[in-house]
Amino acid sequence: QVPLVESGGGVVQTGDSLTLSCVPSEPSFSSYAMAWFRQAPGNEREFVASIKFTGSSPHYADSVKGRFAISRDHAKNTVYLKMNFLKPEDTAVYYCAADGGNPITIIKPHSSEGYTYWGQGTQVNVSS
Repeated sequence: QVPLVESGGGVVQTGDSLTLSCVPSEPSFSSYAMAWFRQAPGNEREFVASIKFTGSSPHYADSVKGRFAISRDHAKNTVYLKMNFLKPEDTAVYYCAADGGNPITIIKPHSSEGYTYWGQGTQVNVSS
């Protein structure tokens, strides 16, 4: 069973908005910090945004700061990534991740080493 399931990807134009969703397979994930990473063809996976299990202290990569917003709804057991003013360089496969209680994410929320559970990704294509 895939621990995290992403949805909401698609093909959009420059300047458009898109909202990604991530649904964990178990309610226990509500106690984990969550994050979004992305990987473009030929590039390494990179951090996009993270959020604590409380829903506080969001962190963002400089490249998306001011354009993207991460949030979570515990009642729906869902984590969101609202992406505004999309650019062609945002084109990538977007992955949802959960830290499984790993304390590394407290100090380094941007590091993939702190995240234990991963989804299979959802493709976002931004055309110019």
